[in-house]
Amino acid sequence: MQSRRSFVEAVVLAAGAARPVLGANDRVQMGIIGCGNRGTGVLQSFGKHADNSFVAACDVDSTRLDRAVQLIGSKVETYKDYRRLLEDKAVDAVLIATPDHWHSQMMVEAVAAGKDVYVEKPVSNSLAGAQKMLEVYQRSKQVVQVGCQQRSWPHFQQACKMIQDGLLGPVNHAVCLYPGGYAGAMQPPEAPPATLDWDMWQGPAPHKPYSPSRRRWRAFYDYGGGLVTDWGVHLTDTVHLAMNSDRRGPLLATGSGQYVNATRDPEQVPDTFSCSWQYERFELTFTNLGLPTFAESKVPTTGNWFFGRRGTLLLNRTGYRIWPARVRRMMPLAGNPGRGTSSASAPPMQSPPPEPPIEAREFVTSHPDPDGMLGPDEGTDLHTRNFLDCVKNRRKPNCDLEIGFYSTLPCLLALMSIQQGHSFAWDGRSARPV
Repeated sequence: MQSRRSFVEAVVLAAGAARPVLGANDRVQMGIIGCGNRGTGVLQSFGKHADNSFVAACDVDSTRLDRAVQLIGSKVETYKDYRRLLEDKAVDAVLIATPDHWHSQMMVEAVAAGKDVYVEKPVSNSLAGAQKMLEVYQRSKQVVQVGCQQRSWPHFQQACKMIQDGLLGPVNHAVCLYPGGYAGAMQPPEAPPATLDWDMWQGPAPHKPYSPSRRRWRAFYDYGGGLVTDWGVHLTDTVHLAMNSDRRGPLLATGSGQYVNATRDPEQVPDTFSCSWQYERFELTFTNLGLPTFAESKVPTTGNWFFGRRGTLLLNRTGYRIWPARVRRMMPLAGNPGRGTSSASAPPMQSPPPEPPIEAREFVTSHPDPDGMLGPDEGTDLHTRNFLDCVKNRRKPNCDLEIGFYSTLPCLLALMSIQQGHSFAWDGRSARPV
């Protein structure tokens, strides 16, 4: 049996024959693997850049494949087996937008084929799959961008820079809020649609009889990770950017969940959850509750909250809002009489010098979204632009695979905690139940 190390070495050697370097004016020819809603959305974002074209498309559902071909609007090779697309010499780079359980295998094989890769987040729905992707990436020369597009968005960058520069003072707690979930009633098995290759759709996941419910794939541990890995990765990625933790994992991860609005189903991620992580310098929490919005504010309460000694910052796709902290003045104390001392001899405690107050402010993007997270996605347009630039200049993109791994890691550890019922410690290389 081939060892993991020999497998990785084989992948890297296979990718050693690098494709010709593209010039600044060359067109990057791409293939799309996975033509669902998100895949075609990112495809359309790429289509806004004149130095890009899609020459190949792949999906195991012919209706979705046909839709992608119509969106591309030019001659394109079509495939039902992604391996045939990876063999296509005309393809410089691939967009992987399949269900999460396919990401690892497809990214590894794309790198082996010498392709650059734009892969949707999370990097994988399993820790083992994510670790394999990281190991292969670190030993290759391919450009890999993970679809954490918020870090390419100017107002996210601006807000994170303010936190890094100390606007809030030391940040001791970051909180992520996003309501909703995917768990639902399980429909009985039936024959799959004639347009769908169900066996190929399942791929590396355990093979189960077809049910329409399984197309709601984010709800299932086998294919996704519920809201924990869906929106959770966007939110943890923003925390890592703001807290200078791009390439660090949490020390400890804990998660718990309840089936409140859905029937208990061990195959599906609970619809109500709370996750918490201990980092070296701060605590991080993620829960799928929704807070009431502030009547006087245009910035909804979903998204990222940062709590510092000098103030609080709320950040989401609509914009950001800053509140100064309420000043609490410490009264000088007469001393602490103790053995051998008296209140008369003890020097009074002095209040710390007050920090300069911060200004309350609010910034709203040019395309405000009332839900805070689902409006016009300017970040994806900038993120795809960054990827194309890096394909040509061979620099690391804004969210290379290593950054994407560490943004996914806390969510995977919390998901394991929810499913297995105990916390996990991360030692920098592996997870240990505690």
